[in-house]
Amino acid sequence: MPEIKDVPLPRAAAPRSDSVSGPSAVSLRPAAPALLGYVAVRFVGVAILLIGGAATGKDGMHRLTGRWDSVWYQRIAEHGYGYEIRLPDGALHSDLAFFPLLPALERGLAALVPPLGVAGAGLVVSWLASLAAAWGIFAVGTRLHGRRAGTLLAVLWGVYPTAFVQSMAYTETLFTALAAWALYAVLTDRWITAGVLCVGAGLTRPVAVALIAAIGVTALWRLITARREGVPLRAHRRMVAGACLAPLGWLAYTVFVAVREGHPFAYFDVQAGWNNRIDGGAALAAFVGEQFGRNVFAGLGLCAAFALLFWVVWLCVRQRPRQPLPVIAYCLLVVVISLIGSGYFGSRPRLMMPAFPLLLPAAVALAGARWRTVPVVAVVGAAALASGAYGAFTLLGSGPP
Repeated sequence: MPEIKDVPLPRAAAPRSDSVSGPSAVSLRPAAPALLGYVAVRFVGVAILLIGGAATGKDGMHRLTGRWDSVWYQRIAEHGYGYEIRLPDGALHSDLAFFPLLPALERGLAALVPPLGVAGAGLVVSWLASLAAAWGIFAVGTRLHGRRAGTLLAVLWGVYPTAFVQSMAYTETLFTALAAWALYAVLTDRWITAGVLCVGAGLTRPVAVALIAAIGVTALWRLITARREGVPLRAHRRMVAGACLAPLGWLAYTVFVAVREGHPFAYFDVQAGWNNRIDGGAALAAFVGEQFGRNVFAGLGLCAAFALLFWVVWLCVRQRPRQPLPVIAYCLLVVVISLIGSGYFGSRPRLMMPAFPLLLPAAVALAGARWRTVPVVAVVGAAALASGAYGAFTLLGSGPP
């Protein structure tokens, strides 16, 4: 990640006294505990998968590279776009639904290191990106609540319920790395850097619209505030430039699909073929209703899960000191986008995983002075075991993540 120089924040958003600011906040030494902790919890998850695979006669490592979306990305890396398949129900699945940055990196790395192959290259890219993501998450958490909270934030992201995807050849780690560092760049007023990183995010996952909107809303609010205070617009030229850069990656790919398919809204048609539409949450409500019809306890369990999610979102909104505008806007938009689509229900927790600020209240609570090291390690260890067990169950089973 590029070095990001620091600019003093307004007093209301100033970091805690135990935080790490400026260039040192992104250097390796202060981030080392967070990265080591993250690697440790992900090692637990992968170890549980491998043990479970050996016990059931399945190849655990192959499950990290040879299932679901990973196969589509590898096919794009090897042959480019153009593959599609029509399902028995008539739905058309086109590889144009998948954004190009990950397969481009897979192709490039496989060319540089041929023994890896495209599958191995995808795994290497994902694992390196996971470290970059944990580092960026640490930097944001440290900036807002101190080094201990930043460390715990990165580690908690590694024990997220669907964190097993972080060890797969998927785009979640790459996108989260770009998003976290883009948010850190905004927090330190490095707007051009934020815009460039957002371009990369826009070439990685469609949910980049949440990051684009967060950067745009923050820039607009700053401009409104500056106008009230009589600050000339030219003083914010870099901010405006960064905000204008932000959507270019996402727009470039949607235009590419439109030109290729000969229709201005072709990208949305491609997504509709995968049953990915914005329906305002109608599909989600229907799914919950179906669960109540089949088993009332399953329906109640889903309602409890949503209640927990909304409670965590409320904690984020009410957190003191408040999460800065770009952080909370990004977090809320990722959650909303994950809930209002018509896609497969089981994928929604995974789609929310880039919303790492959801974990800030828990990280800050665990970082509190009354918590000693042993209880914190016990809580994180239990979460790592639970996350690893769920990941092994899912990857060794038949359902998509």
